[in-house]
Amino acid sequence: MFTGLVRSLGTAQLISSSQVRVTCPELQPQLAYGDSVAVDGLCLTVVEILPDGFLADVSPETLRRSTWGQGSPGPRLVNLEPALRVGDKLGGHFVSGHIDGVGRLCEQAASGNAWELSFEVPAAIGRYIVPKGSVAVNGVSLTIAEVRQGGCWFKVAVIPHTYRETNLSLLQVGDLVNVEADLLGKYVEKLLGLALPESGISLEFLAEHGYI
Repeated sequence: MFTGLVRSLGTAQLISSSQVRVTCPELQPQLAYGDSVAVDGLCLTVVEILPDGFLADVSPETLRRSTWGQGSPGPRLVNLEPALRVGDKLGGHFVSGHIDGVGRLCEQAASGNAWELSFEVPAAIGRYIVPKGSVAVNGVSLTIAEVRQGGCWFKVAVIPHTYRETNLSLLQVGDLVNVEADLLGKYVEKLLGLALPESGISLEFLAEHGYI
């Protein structure tokens, strides 16, 4: 489990179809064999400690669902976050590190002291995108400022610190990003789906009574 608050930047490169090497001198002293690390939002397990980083295995599912399965195998600058520990502050939102799919940056612009970034995502992700909700883009916890097209287009405002300390500052229009929708929304959808046939409660009923 992660928070979406990036702790450092590193460099990652696929060294085979099933393994990635992550170079992160700043983070390396904190790592141990078997630890989980979010690499651009992907939860990876440390299988070998290196002098300047670590090796992690990647599955075909990981490659298929993420930016690693599209474009160059690297090297690329990546956002890194160690797994949440008991007692740590939860400053972002609950991020599992299990990517839902790939989105695309479609607009970016400076706005005051912040940057506004707009993304397009498939409908399978868009259904969980809601105004003022949370989303993880390349592992960065962001608050959704505006939603269109049923969630398939959304805008976020990125503060200077986040923009400066993550690879969001390197994005160009058209670039692909790893996207994880809010985990809570998926559980709510599943529970409502299980309850509807038995209880007689419908989405229309919930809307009428102010629940959604």
